[in-house]
Amino acid sequence: MTERKPARRRDAEATRKCLVEAAADLFAERGYDRTTVRAIADRAGVNQALLFRYFGSKTALFAEVVAADGRRKLRATPAEQLLETALRDLLAPSGAPSGDRSLEVFLRSVGSEDGTGDSNRHLTEEYTAVLARLTDAEDGELRAALVLAWLLGIGLTRVVVRQEPLAGADPDHVCRLMLDAARTLLERLP
Repeated sequence: MTERKPARRRDAEATRKCLVEAAADLFAERGYDRTTVRAIADRAGVNQALLFRYFGSKTALFAEVVAADGRRKLRATPAEQLLETALRDLLAPSGAPSGDRSLEVFLRSVGSEDGTGDSNRHLTEEYTAVLARLTDAEDGELRAALVLAWLLGIGLTRVVVRQEPLAGADPDHVCRLMLDAARTLLERLP
């Protein structure tokens, strides 16, 4: 008589979560183009076929990573604190336990040729709309877009290019300078 092994219980939601977390880490470390489906599956501890089952493509998984992190931050953060929160997350050392890596993922994936531009553009529009509420000026959307472009430029210079003096600058000092300057455009920043 052969002994039957108990069937392993499948947990689709846990698998999806593992894939999203693994992808977020790898996209932030390597960028979109240099992250393979195999590497994501290996890091998540699953077969790569599951990535396609749950997301359909690497592009769709990327969109899930960026959207999930970005929208979570938008829901959880008051408009007046969104810029500082995003900036501090961006300035936090890679791998810091509390650091949200969505902006790092976004930055390392800009310019990818695999259709991720729509996800990036949509998330940027959502951030711009929230930041535009911090001014009464008629050109509030433009002002918010300028501040957001500045934020992304800081991230690109510090995180991706690692250009000094910004790469090694004290995060508190960078925040003070950035927020002081941003108040010129978005007068309701605290």
